[in-house]
Amino acid sequence: MEQVRTGDVRNRSAVQEFILEGFPAVRHLGSVFFLVHLLAYLASIMGNTLIITVTWADRRLQIPMYSFLSSFSFCECCFITTVIPKLLTIFLSGRQTISFAACFTQAFVFLFLGAAVFFLMAVLSLDRYLAICKPLHYPTIMNPRMCFLLVTACLALGFLLMVVPVIMLSQSSFCGPNVIPHFFCDFGPLTNLSCSDTTSVERLFFGLAFFVLFTSLIITIIAYSNIVVTVVHLPSAKERQKAFSTCSSHLIVLSLMYGSCVFIYVKPKQTNGLNSNREAALVNTVVTPLLNPVIYTLRNKQVHQALRDALSKVKLQK
Repeated sequence: MEQVRTGDVRNRSAVQEFILEGFPAVRHLGSVFFLVHLLAYLASIMGNTLIITVTWADRRLQIPMYSFLSSFSFCECCFITTVIPKLLTIFLSGRQTISFAACFTQAFVFLFLGAAVFFLMAVLSLDRYLAICKPLHYPTIMNPRMCFLLVTACLALGFLLMVVPVIMLSQSSFCGPNVIPHFFCDFGPLTNLSCSDTTSVERLFFGLAFFVLFTSLIITIIAYSNIVVTVVHLPSAKERQKAFSTCSSHLIVLSLMYGSCVFIYVKPKQTNGLNSNREAALVNTVVTPLLNPVIYTLRNKQVHQALRDALSKVKLQK
């Protein structure tokens, strides 16, 4: 019995670090991809930081919708920073090593913030539903205390739902090989490298991922369906066109996020299709974070006015 335990410990500690493979097929274009993704990363960070700064600097924007948007932007900044810097290093060096602890920390933070972002999107949809369909009750329901509770609930749910499967997977044996066919430590590739039977962990993760995506998607669909019904009955054609334009932009981003996440995570066996997961993951980590600031806020006239006022103040001070 003692020998078996010793062997288990040896197996568990056999892999001290992992190697992130990245995109070997385009390794010769590493410098080009590095520049493209660096620009996309900087644009995403600047766009989301601008949203947070303007929201807190301008009193006119200190309303529930922009409070949720600034929380959403903060999570987006943290979410992409968990992954993109490592991706940029991979484009320059070809491969990148990451310690065992750092790998599972990255996997947890990525999944935790990803789940929180989906819940926040559902809250944003619910907020727009109340503002458009229940305008008289909106100020009473969406008070500062409720906004704080909703944001806290999104973060707490994301944390609680993702911490268990990641810890369970980290306790399994990793005895080699240690090459992850991905550009970050995602759940599926890690289960594929485990020497233990990960069936129960994969089933748990599948159920939790399905719950996160399905719950937030249903809330979003119901909210936008009611918004569309309300917008159709607006008397002005110009108002209807404006509302549908905004909704269509939001739905494009939502389709990209939900489509890519369903493709990657909502499947009982996480080891299937790992190569195609890399391309789908780029949508979540590069494309949508770049589009979100433009879609959700920077096209907004209130934000434009706040930015113009801020620039005017800067010019006057000079």
